[in-house]
Amino acid sequence: MARPPRVVAELGRPETPGETAERKAASSAAYRSSKTVRNLVVALLVTLGIVAVIILAVPRGDLPATDVDVAETAAKVESGDDADLIVPDLPDTWRVNSALVDAEDAVRAWTIVYVPESGRGYLRVEQGFDADDAWAARVLRGAEIEATETIDGITWDRYDVSGAGETGNITQGLAAQAGPDVVLIYGDSDEASLRQAAASVADQIRELQEES
Repeated sequence: MARPPRVVAELGRPETPGETAERKAASSAAYRSSKTVRNLVVALLVTLGIVAVIILAVPRGDLPATDVDVAETAAKVESGDDADLIVPDLPDTWRVNSALVDAEDAVRAWTIVYVPESGRGYLRVEQGFDADDAWAARVLRGAEIEATETIDGITWDRYDVSGAGETGNITQGLAAQAGPDVVLIYGDSDEASLRQAAASVADQIRELQEES
C-alpha cells in the first residue's frame, strides 16, 4: 500500500514535485558552499604551517666566521712563484670572502676581498705584481687620480671613480707604489674603512719600498 505524501509543517500540506526538487537543490548548494569554505580554511592552515616550519628552520644569529685564512693562503702562494705578499693587519671582525692570485688584467694580482667591520659594502686589497703605471686606472675602469694623501706615512693616489665608465659598485680607490708592485684598495664602503685598510698594509708597503 503506497504511503501518502509527507505533510510539510511549514506548508500545512504535502510538497509538490517542483517544491521537492527546489528544496533538494537548495540543500545541495548549501552543502557545496560549506565544503568550499572548509577546504579554503584547511588550505590556509596548511600554508601557515609550512611558513612556520620555514621560519623556524632558518638559522639565527651572526654570520658564520670565514674559513679563509689570509696569512695561511699567502704562505702557500709564496711557496710557488710569488713572494712578499702583503697580508693586511685587520681585526677578525673584517670578514674575508676570498684570497687568491688572479689575472683578469695582463698584470697578475694577489687579491683579498673583505666585508669591513661596519658591514657596509666591500673592499678589495690587491697587490699587482710588477704593475705598470696604468694598471690601477685600468682596474678602476679608466678612473683618474684626483689627489694624493698620506696615510700612516704612505703616500696614496686617490682615484676619482665618479667620471669613470662602468665602475659598477666601485665608489672609491687608493693606490700606492710598493717597490716593483702597486697596492690598490678599492670598492664600495665608508671612508673610515678605506683608510683603516690602507693603514693596515702601511708597514709592509714600506718594507717593499725599502727593499727596492
